[in-house]
Amino acid sequence: MSVLDNVDAATNLAKNNELQLLVFRVSEKSDSAYYAINVFKTREVVESKNHYMTQIPSSHRLLEGTIILRNVQIPILNLPEWLGITLTREEVEKSNILICDFNGIIIGLRIMSAYRVLKKNWNEMHAPDSYRLKDDGVVINDTRLEDGSLCLVLDYEKLLADTIPQAMVDTTEPKNLDVNSIPEKLKNGTVLIAEDSKTAQRHLIQIFNNADINMKLFHNGKELINYIDTLGAEAKNIPAIITDIEMPEMSGFTVLQKLRANPYTKNTPVIVNSSMTGENNKREAEELGATDFIDKTKSHGVIEMIIECINKMEEN
Repeated sequence: MSVLDNVDAATNLAKNNELQLLVFRVSEKSDSAYYAINVFKTREVVESKNHYMTQIPSSHRLLEGTIILRNVQIPILNLPEWLGITLTREEVEKSNILICDFNGIIIGLRIMSAYRVLKKNWNEMHAPDSYRLKDDGVVINDTRLEDGSLCLVLDYEKLLADTIPQAMVDTTEPKNLDVNSIPEKLKNGTVLIAEDSKTAQRHLIQIFNNADINMKLFHNGKELINYIDTLGAEAKNIPAIITDIEMPEMSGFTVLQKLRANPYTKNTPVIVNSSMTGENNKREAEELGATDFIDKTKSHGVIEMIIECINKMEEN
């Protein structure tokens, strides 16, 4: 679809605390909300009517079935239904499928129409506390279109966790860590984490609880940086920092820049934990000073990664 044709995939957007959003709607009704997704997570938009849907027995009610696109079998999730919107038969016929890539997992989201690509600064993305009050909330942050219309960014990681849980990080079994292998700085310190998705937050909390390692969670990168600024010289005692890339107020790339510019955190291990797993993002994170990169479906290995990073730094 032409609305995606001119998407600029350069990662210097994130480096400049900017992002591009694909804005879309899930209904033709006049009061239908605008929704958005980072264009780095999108591949293309295809017309639903042109693709045969194969249903999967005993699957989640929101998993409509699969389509074959360029010899790849792609599960299709009913995004309108997840949002409490039931499409008519005619609307389904006219709808489109947004092909997305989450952590290397290719899925299709049923939408009505792609509206436009919107360039924003992360400080124009807002996450009111009301979005975090309910465990079943589906909105993660929002922004405004030029005409003042509200545009909602959904917690797509929650959608995946609800419908295809096997594709998410496995936190059911605690990792058997050798207590003697845990560096004293990690054992006695507190890992700082910037993450805005409640689903990812719950995964990380469980992982750290299982390992009996202290952590402090921040809902976005700006909160984390502000907290570090209050620590002053004490910030040098932080054993490690984990940051997402996509966050309101301040992107993870900007967090990296600020951490490396701070004399007390310039050598602190920083691990990027993101669903944006493209090579460009990994390379950009490394160039900005990330010690390592882990995709969110593999977050169960983040403790071992932290230990390895700390040991390498101590050896040097």
